Amino acid sequence: MSFYDVLQKYDKNVVMQKIQSVKAEDVTRVLAKESYSPEDYMVLISPAASVYLEEMARKAQQITLQHFGRSVVLYAPLYLANYCVNNCLYCGFNVHNKIERRKLGLKELVAEAKSLSSTGIRHILLLTGESKKHSPVEYIKDCVKVVSEFFSSVSIEVYPLEEEEYRLLVENGVDGLTIYQEVYDEKVYEIMHPGGPKRDFKFRLETPERGCKSGMRSVGVGALMGLADWRSEAFFTALHAYYLTNKYPEVDISLSIPRMRPHAGSFEVPSPVDDRAFVQILLAARLFLRHVGITISTREKSYFRDNLIGLGVTKMSAGSATEVGGYVEKRGDGQFEISDDRSVEEIRQMLYSKGFQPVFKDWQYI
Repeated sequence: MSFYDVLQKYDKNVVMQKIQSVKAEDVTRVLAKESYSPEDYMVLISPAASVYLEEMARKAQQITLQHFGRSVVLYAPLYLANYCVNNCLYCGFNVHNKIERRKLGLKELVAEAKSLSSTGIRHILLLTGESKKHSPVEYIKDCVKVVSEFFSSVSIEVYPLEEEEYRLLVENGVDGLTIYQEVYDEKVYEIMHPGGPKRDFKFRLETPERGCKSGMRSVGVGALMGLADWRSEAFFTALHAYYLTNKYPEVDISLSIPRMRPHAGSFEVPSPVDDRAFVQILLAARLFLRHVGITISTREKSYFRDNLIGLGVTKMSAGSATEVGGYVEKRGDGQFEISDDRSVEEIRQMLYSKGFQPVFKDWQYI
């Protein structure tokens, strides 16, 4: 059985009815508990719980300090290529978008890695557009070997692979996998992915498990908030992380809650998520998933990210570029516009000012 089978047991309409029917007394009852079930998480993301954010924040802060201390791991993305064969309506790399397409050669990658590593970053996330033709597994493997000379931890966010392909990359230095389902509502998923291999909902949904089975040290999941109703998407994202944590206790599971950002193309966000809703998702996730890491990227504005420190965040991107060659040449089209363009040093100082320790290295691949 995979998470796909688990997902089939839930009717989205029933889930939404349960969430919408939550009363104030249900919220106070759940907040008094020390551990939570998926049904309790529905309560925490309900409209009724939205007036309890301060109480949720106090509890989330306590849990964060208890399980993660005053430390936040810093990482940065490095885009290897932006060729893509998918027609995702919401993405700047959409195959039909008229953007400059490029792919780093290994010498260019060395320059990018040197530039990024000079900032102190030691955790890196390698990304490509979803084109196996332009960015085959062997190319990714060669890139991993190059960047492993500069970084202690190398994660990937690429098109879904088979278990043996992930195992090959693990054997050559990859220790982490990030793979977003984008949207858990299968009907909305079909609309958002009208063409390309990404249209296969089930294959993508089962990708994190293939990563877990391959020997990945860490696996991150998430939904792109704004594509469907945020409450149901938050529920299924957290349920996915909950399922993986219980089935693969040897793997560090994390989740992200990225929101839609401007990019090439004319896509309009169907279900915008405001700051208050985002905070409720974050707090509810921390209360429900005490041991799961939570990542906040530079999609979010600087002041907003600063105010989330201590409330559940365990990992942040810093000094990010979303263009291929973005750290040296600083040109081309990115996957999306970043909102927090502060340098790594500025993020470091911000964390110090809040009494937190920026962590540049908490893992070394051997």
